Amino acid sequence: MRALTAFMTGVTRLNNLLGRWFSYLVMIMFLLLITGVAFRYLLEAPLSWTGELTQLLFGIYGLMAGGYLLSHNGHVNVDLVYSRFSRRTRAFLDLFTSILFFIFTLALFYFAVDMAWESFSGRETSNSAWNPPIWPVKAFIPLATLLLILQGIVKLLQDIAIAFNLSYYQPEPEPEELPEDKA
Repeated sequence: MRALTAFMTGVTRLNNLLGRWFSYLVMIMFLLLITGVAFRYLLEAPLSWTGELTQLLFGIYGLMAGGYLLSHNGHVNVDLVYSRFSRRTRAFLDLFTSILFFIFTLALFYFAVDMAWESFSGRETSNSAWNPPIWPVKAFIPLATLLLILQGIVKLLQDIAIAFNLSYYQPEPEPEELPEDKA
């Protein structure tokens, strides 16, 4: 059980660390866009690369956020009925829906590895006026998908523990589960 807990903690910490680090790309994208606007309107010398670089960085940012969001339950959820269920019932529902999650993410990983390798092998570029290489960005797709799959395994293990009252995972109490004096 110690190895299982260490795996769950390690994957979650890795996704949290990477999520925090990649969140700084927002500031870089902001600075790039401001620089592009300043050069275009103040200096009347538009830069052809700032918009495209911002798009590439946004792609990396969006990809690398997946595992982080899953570790914080930040993905979109249809919460109208789901939130009314007990934690244990939600865990059973999550066990069922995890089948769809793993079908999708494993298929994505399979095709992403092939696509990234093809892009890397051909040294793919954007074919724009600036023409930057895009194979490094495509390399993030299988990496981010793998991190999402690993965090999905952690979520699955948490749901199993909650659904079947297993001792290897003790979730934080929900607000309505807190005693009156601690709420």
